[in-house]
Amino acid sequence: MNFKLEWLDMMRSVIKLLGLLLLNMSLVMVALANRYQLNTDDSLVGQVAYTQADDEDTLLDIARRHGFGYQDLKLANPDVDTWLPSKDQKQILLPAQFILPVAARKGIVLNIPEMRLYYYPAKQQGVTAEVITYPLGIGREGWGTPYIKTKIVEKKVAPNWYPPESIRKEHEEAGDPLPKIVLAGPDNPLGEYAMRLGQRDYLIHGTNRPYGVGMRVSHGCIRLYPENIKALFAQVPLKTPVNIINQPYKVGVQNDVIYLEAHPFLEEDLEQYGNNMTSIVEFIIQMANERDYEVDWDAIYDEINVPSGLPIAIGVYIPKPSHKKSPDE
Repeated sequence: MNFKLEWLDMMRSVIKLLGLLLLNMSLVMVALANRYQLNTDDSLVGQVAYTQADDEDTLLDIARRHGFGYQDLKLANPDVDTWLPSKDQKQILLPAQFILPVAARKGIVLNIPEMRLYYYPAKQQGVTAEVITYPLGIGREGWGTPYIKTKIVEKKVAPNWYPPESIRKEHEEAGDPLPKIVLAGPDNPLGEYAMRLGQRDYLIHGTNRPYGVGMRVSHGCIRLYPENIKALFAQVPLKTPVNIINQPYKVGVQNDVIYLEAHPFLEEDLEQYGNNMTSIVEFIIQMANERDYEVDWDAIYDEINVPSGLPIAIGVYIPKPSHKKSPDE
């Protein structure tokens, strides 16, 4: 299994050529869906697209306009200037294709290193199952979000914020003291909607600083763009299960082709994920279901060392040969 496949080299060449053709065609997508149908057992949803930066745009403006966080666009466009993306007249790649996390497709799944939320609404009889996905802002180092299975226990419109003692102390030491209660309004960091988790110190909420979405900026809570939390809040009922996971590397399958989507692991997880392909191998074996497979280990290593946040083809599952009866059987 530890060898490079010629067909994979050919596949990557075709993908690169297709990307160049799309760029030359100046394909501009001005709106992307955040809701995808789940028609099969395949693990990929969506399609990448491209847009053009206006002169007054920053990369953060483009990210929000198209439903991405800052990290999403920076990984996919590492050579594009954050503050003046139009200066080189480059097309901006919109990474609107996702490998679904390896987790039960039920309720809310929060993949912390990916900085993305996946919501699987309860399936309605006669209606195709769907997944809804939004970018996140997450807790900075030292204020990490716990990896737990919990549920939504409370929903509030125009919530007040009661800063914990630890956060008030931090602000006092920085010369920016906080009151014991921050009333709802433009200065409230919870935004206009909040959903409390079973571990009650943690919320999924909006924000009064939307450009922090796609960054590690919070004290452990999960923040969404104001327009995203408004839509999610209206759809998510109380007691919805919430699964908070840590999958910087996601593996998926479509038409027996194996794909990898890599995101930067959190700094505190260096020992677990640094140059370590164990989780990727475990996912591949799990999905193989005793089938044979071949993968390009060099492509995997390159992607986890310079993550693009995009699904890339890394291998293939080999179908089991069908047994045909001989005339004597």
